[in-house]
Amino acid sequence: MHIELPEKRYYSIGEVARAFKVNTSLIRFWEKEFDILKPKKNAKGNRKFTQEDLKHLKYIYHLVKERGFTLEGAKIHLKEDKKEALSNFEIIEKLEQVKHQLIKIKQHL
Repeated sequence: MHIELPEKRYYSIGEVARAFKVNTSLIRFWEKEFDILKPKKNAKGNRKFTQEDLKHLKYIYHLVKERGFTLEGAKIHLKEDKKEALSNFEIIEKLEQVKHQLIKIKQHL
């Protein structure tokens, strides 16, 4: 999945939800369910997601929405092979970015 967000330090929950094309309630639910998601909260309680949080959200989205894992299955998968699974996901993500760039180039020709 390729998401397009401007390069910033913090993203609001609305920006993240629009980028993933899901409801904000799903992002809040995943925050409660997965320990690796730790968005910063300001005094009003607004969540601010960092680049690291986005990387974890992409991986959770990949497991749950694209590969069809249950929430429990995704939690187990994250705990068991965290380093290996994340490195494999990063490789897949980079290949998808290259594919996206090639498609853009093809459209411009």
